[in-house]
Amino acid sequence: MRVLLTGAAGFVGSAVAGRLREAGHEVVGVDAFLPQAHGHSPVVPDGVHRADVRDPDAWRHLLDGVDAVSHQAAMVGAGTSVADLPLYAAHNDLGTAVLLATMSAAGVNRLVLASSMVVYGEGRYSCAEHGDQRPVPRSVAALEEGRFDCACPVCGGPLDWALVDEDARSDPRTSYAASKAVQEHFASAWSQQAPGGVVALRYHNVYGPGMPRDTPYSGVAAIFRSALEAGVPPRVFEDGAQMRDFVHVDDVAAANVLALEQVVRAPTPTFTAYNICSGVPVGIREVAEHVAAGAGSAAAPIVTGEYRPGDVRHVVASPERAAAELGFRARIVPSQGLARFAHDPLR
Repeated sequence: MRVLLTGAAGFVGSAVAGRLREAGHEVVGVDAFLPQAHGHSPVVPDGVHRADVRDPDAWRHLLDGVDAVSHQAAMVGAGTSVADLPLYAAHNDLGTAVLLATMSAAGVNRLVLASSMVVYGEGRYSCAEHGDQRPVPRSVAALEEGRFDCACPVCGGPLDWALVDEDARSDPRTSYAASKAVQEHFASAWSQQAPGGVVALRYHNVYGPGMPRDTPYSGVAAIFRSALEAGVPPRVFEDGAQMRDFVHVDDVAAANVLALEQVVRAPTPTFTAYNICSGVPVGIREVAEHVAAGAGSAAAPIVTGEYRPGDVRHVVASPERAAAELGFRARIVPSQGLARFAHDPLR
């Protein structure tokens, strides 16, 4: 299979490229080398074409003979402020729209889309008395007072988190989240109009070797590691009890190979989304503790009570649909992978 891979020099993209080649597939790599991910003086790897997906004249010839596209290119992270909105809209949404239109013009109608768990917003919650509930966004006043948990909108009592499946409603809470939801909508509409086959992979918190460090767009695991390397305890927001799913980049790469092999066999039109997760929920304070343990540090995380507007309290995925339909189950559990991450090479 010949695969056009966008974001091929990035954190996830480079791992996907390696796994595809190991599986015997041919990779045609494209990357815009955004400074947010690569710095201002990036090294362009052999076999990766420097081009921006928003400019089809720079890369459309690379679609010749391509069987499927793996679209990993994106502005990632929560961003620094709403001033980042144009960047997310331009790179993630306009870029995806241009890619889809150019694919159709070239007769390529199979796509794997790197999506994200952020499209869900808050995860799934249940009240002991009133069953499944969708909480309203947490107020600034509540966060300032240290009331971080979501409350039942019926009785005001505490809500317990539960696993989110792919049928959950989209409810993005940040600029990045909104851009990923729009990407999915574009891809779903394209699957009907082109027609085409699409698999959207909703990554949960990806970590591992090659992760960017020390930027406002870095993941929290990299931020914790940088703190430890600087000799200071990791700072954990809220009360550290926020639940997430951390999935290793090697597992994400394996899921992409399975998705590409599935989508080339899929009928058209079709659009399917899968959670790509470890299946092992972990609290944010635990994440810091695992990284510290791997680094051999006795520095206990500092739970600061700080918060970021737009952050959700809990979002933890169900891995069952990906296991049943895609044949994907993660091999690396967070306790092992995060400890090993303390020594992984970073960008």
